Amino acid sequence: MLSIILSGHGGFASGLEKAMKQILGEQPQIIAIDFPESSTTALLKSQFEQAIAQLDESDGLVFLTDLLGGTPFRVASTLALQKPGREVITGINLQLLLEMVLERDGLSCNEFRLMALECGHRGLTSLADEMGRERATAVAAEGI
Repeated sequence: MLSIILSGHGGFASGLEKAMKQILGEQPQIIAIDFPESSTTALLKSQFEQAIAQLDESDGLVFLTDLLGGTPFRVASTLALQKPGREVITGINLQLLLEMVLERDGLSCNEFRLMALECGHRGLTSLADEMGRERATAVAAEGI
């Protein structure tokens, strides 16, 4: 099973983890690491290294971060490039996290990355678009 490290600014990671547990229950091989305003890049790197030491990397490790170019993304990227079988995915949200936690068993890091990107693109929508899809489906089903 792929291991996951969640990270983001403020309480983003622990908030996502808490919401995930509320919906899915406790999940193995996931560690959330917040990056509060009082933290430093060096401290975050140390926290990531401690988390990596606690996780089983035999099937791979995925870092899920909040913001492209932010400190959690940059530190995760540096660590990911040090060892094959690690991926960094940024722009994470709750829907993507839930779907990917449920789908990660048996996936390689590369397969996880591709599926996560597809999930993220599919998950960003609006009420108007969803209502339009419902109307289009209903019209097609009625044969008009």
